[in-house]
Amino acid sequence: MADPEHLEILKQGVKAWNEWRRQNVYLVPDLYGADLRGLDLQYVHFMRANLGEANLAGCNLRKSYLVGAYLHGADLSGCDLEGADMRGCHLSGAKLRGARLVGAVLNKALAVGVDFTGADMRSAMMLGTNLENSDFTGADMEDVDLTDAKLKGVKTEEVRGYRFPRR
Repeated sequence: MADPEHLEILKQGVKAWNEWRRQNVYLVPDLYGADLRGLDLQYVHFMRANLGEANLAGCNLRKSYLVGAYLHGADLSGCDLEGADMRGCHLSGAKLRGARLVGAVLNKALAVGVDFTGADMRSAMMLGTNLENSDFTGADMEDVDLTDAKLKGVKTEEVRGYRFPRR
């Protein structure tokens, strides 16, 4: 259950949230299970935030800072995550169906069993990311960097712009 105080600060807008984060650097924001659908969270600072099981469907998260965020089971379907910094985040079981991840950085992320169906992932970086059992069906993966990524069991039907190694 999300911390009501943290939700109230976020409702004041990204500027108020980011200022609060600057003043509370060591606090771990708890937005677990929060319904944040469709919010404009461009440039939001969610470093190490607990967003597990949160509903972020349709959010504008362009240029957001999600380093080390916990997003296990979160719904990010249709989100705009262009240029988002998601290094080391925990995305296992998350839904990113139809999300826009152009130029996003997901290096060293844990993304086991993620639904990337139909996602626009052009120029995304996923160096050393664990993507086992994830679904990339119909995703646009032109210029994606999967160096040292774990790809066991991934679904790759109709992927555009990237050639996965034959299994």
